[in-house]
Amino acid sequence: MRSVLCIGGAAVASAAGIVTYKAYKNRHDESSGDQSALLAEVLQGNEKLFNAKEQRFIAQLIKLGQRSLFESWPAPGTEDAGKRRLVAQLQQLDTHYPKGIAAYISNARQLLKDAREGKNAFEGFTPSVPHGERLDFGSPEFLSLEQGGLQEAGQAAFVLVAGGLGERLGYSGIKVALPCESATGTSFLGLYAAHILALQARSASSKRLPFAIMTSDDTHAHTQQLLEENSYYGLDKSQVTLIKQEKVACLVDNEATLGLDPKDPYAVQTKPHGHGDVHALLHTSGLAKKWQKEGFKWVCFFQDTNALVFRGLVAALGASARHDYDMNSLAVPRKAQEAIGAITTLRHKDGRSLTINVEYNQLDPLLRSTIMKDGDVNDATGWSPFPGNINQLVLKLSSYTHQLERTGGIISEFVNPKYKDSTKTAFKSSTRLECMMQDYPKALPHDSKVGFTTINQVWASYSPVKNSPQDALAKQKQGNPTHSATTGELDIYRANCAILAQQAGVKMAAPQAVTFNGLHADMHPVVVLQPSWAPLVGDVKTKVKAGAITLHPGASLVIDGEDIIIEGPLEVRGALVLRAGKGVQLAVRSLSVSNAGWTWRALGPNEDAPEEQRIRGFCVEKHGTTELSFMTPGSYILSPVGDIANAVGEPPAPAPSSLAPPPPSAPAPAPAPPAPPAAPPSTPPRSVAPEPPMPTVPSPMPVAANKGVAATPIAAAAGGASALAMQPMPMPSSMPVPEASRLPAANKEQAESNGDVSTQQSKTETGGEEVPKTTPTPARPSATQMMSQFRTSTLNSKAPEFIPSYVRAAQQQQQQGSSSSRGSTVPGGEGLAPAAGNAHSAPNYRRAPTTAAAKKNAKKHSRKSKAHREGGAQHQQQSQPTQQQ
Repeated sequence: MRSVLCIGGAAVASAAGIVTYKAYKNRHDESSGDQSALLAEVLQGNEKLFNAKEQRFIAQLIKLGQRSLFESWPAPGTEDAGKRRLVAQLQQLDTHYPKGIAAYISNARQLLKDAREGKNAFEGFTPSVPHGERLDFGSPEFLSLEQGGLQEAGQAAFVLVAGGLGERLGYSGIKVALPCESATGTSFLGLYAAHILALQARSASSKRLPFAIMTSDDTHAHTQQLLEENSYYGLDKSQVTLIKQEKVACLVDNEATLGLDPKDPYAVQTKPHGHGDVHALLHTSGLAKKWQKEGFKWVCFFQDTNALVFRGLVAALGASARHDYDMNSLAVPRKAQEAIGAITTLRHKDGRSLTINVEYNQLDPLLRSTIMKDGDVNDATGWSPFPGNINQLVLKLSSYTHQLERTGGIISEFVNPKYKDSTKTAFKSSTRLECMMQDYPKALPHDSKVGFTTINQVWASYSPVKNSPQDALAKQKQGNPTHSATTGELDIYRANCAILAQQAGVKMAAPQAVTFNGLHADMHPVVVLQPSWAPLVGDVKTKVKAGAITLHPGASLVIDGEDIIIEGPLEVRGALVLRAGKGVQLAVRSLSVSNAGWTWRALGPNEDAPEEQRIRGFCVEKHGTTELSFMTPGSYILSPVGDIANAVGEPPAPAPSSLAPPPPSAPAPAPAPPAPPAAPPSTPPRSVAPEPPMPTVPSPMPVAANKGVAATPIAAAAGGASALAMQPMPMPSSMPVPEASRLPAANKEQAESNGDVSTQQSKTETGGEEVPKTTPTPARPSATQMMSQFRTSTLNSKAPEFIPSYVRAAQQQQQQGSSSSRGSTVPGGEGLAPAAGNAHSAPNYRRAPTTAAAKKNAKKHSRKSKAHREGGAQHQQQSQPTQQQ
């Protein structure tokens, strides 16, 4: 990670004629005496504390009307350190603002004059609705643009504006550290990093996607610490850069007098200059130019607490590519008079035109004086025709770097003083100049292409967390969006439920009316679709069979892992967490989960709770969880021996096998080792890996010596015991070699001696005690090739049935009668041999031995079990109709 500390102030450049840069003009009488006399008059001997350069700087400030900064100084020898500290801070403010503090004061006086006189910033302009895309979330057009945006995402840099603390929310930390939802506790920063990693993988980009974060004095150190403590959330350290914004001086009157801190007479009061500084920072740091040289095409800007932004941002990238936009604003529908800026095209009578954000309090009088006598009103759709700006931008990098070179990244400023009364002569509190990143097009050439992409369902891509519970309640009473931590989380579940229902026909319970912190909202089933599983909305259709999932009332579902396919039926009563690590391919079949689940409980008015819970108004009580975690690279089918149930009291008896007995011609299964003691009900969820058959439940299929692998039951569910059949599936040659624990006993020693298998020791918690176990580890994983091959064969499949590619390969083997130990002829296969199957389950596969010694050993045993092979082959042919179903 690079940390770049750059300028934060920005001066003024406006194509709209709002403000222009003015060279400093001394408004004071130069004949009042020379510099020495002036300093002696004001500083009363304190001028001797400073060198000649500092004295000239102080004299300049005095001539600019800033005498009040120094007039109250005590005599020399008293608090001299504080005096030097104040002058040093003023010099720093002078350095950080383009063209210095004199330009800041000059610009402030002009803007304050315009504000006092009520000057129309858009005099001579006529507004109109701009060109852009209006999309229904998940519609065919949305999915088409999203797919196009995926290719563009591999050529995009991402910029997060994260300069603010969470004090306005009632949260003492930095906002990006706040959990975006309570089901997993993922922070906003962690979620954004996961989206970037997922797009980097899915777009098949050969480059790491750059991620720049704009911080401030308040957030810089905390953001850096958060990244380091979480290992950059999986991002490479080199692709993350922090760029720190500086503050600007506060103004206390219409003469732009700089204000001292009420708590410190030797410090100027400062406030953030606004997120428009990000453009100057990207220029002065050299990042924008560097990205262009590296071949990137786009820069995507987004705010710190909008968890749903990437649900619309990828489609906006697709729209930018389709229309060749220089600037594209991700937007939402807005109600007339709603307190949100509107994206508007303005055409001047001299022929100029630009598409920019117009603040809501400026839009209505502008419309009344030009094209709409009733002002800002809703049209026949019930919405304003002018889309709402949400400060999520996509800029074309080639035109962006050219513009930065031309302007230095300087963005038009504004001032928003709060006057004490109608005379507009005094302020309620200090103010300062600000700039906004969405005002970037004000200085663009008139022929630039500027548009917008609106997602018609506001909650699907925009639900920021920026208001305290008290402010949110007031907004709800006024009929406005609350933009609170409460609705920010609930909208995540709502959007994910909509994706599952729309793209995969998932059946789920209706939302329930809830009240948290006095806010009335709808509680949908808790669904978290991590970016690793579905970075695109359209991904869900390729990973879930239509109608395969049913979420019953109170259900919670978390899916985390790139290659998880749900064939179903999957029934969830309670809470289910599915996790798959890198290189893991998991197919979920016919699974029913039942446990006590999770409860979102409203907090009492005076209940003691952590800040992140108080600002939401609820806490999450996790009574029961079924968590299945597959972390060892390999391919698996998850199918039930018995339903997973939440145990109460004594653990349930082992579920009887629902599978048919083996054919008569098959030899008897090998005897199972003695069963270990049953785990107590408090057994925590375990990380599931391909392991030897566990004797906790009866083996659901026959196992012959040196032939096949028994289905591995999986213990899962917090507070309960249960069993699933976990079946290894055929793997292409790029996948890892079988672990030692999955090889027949006669071949295991030989395979280890040839370096085909490696094992490592680890510990697993069981009943409060740490019990050592051997976790198989692939000797040569080739995880990248494995995931790429799986995505290509599965996601691009055009087969009418929803059957993953690895299952179709198994069916082809059966149809070709490949029951011998010579293995499979699947393209790219490496000696895949079918194991003993069962008419009521998918065929179970293992990888055949690959070394010469292992093959010789296998051949020796195969001669001894010819009768079993023939019986197994006959039995697998009986399994074929079920497998096709």
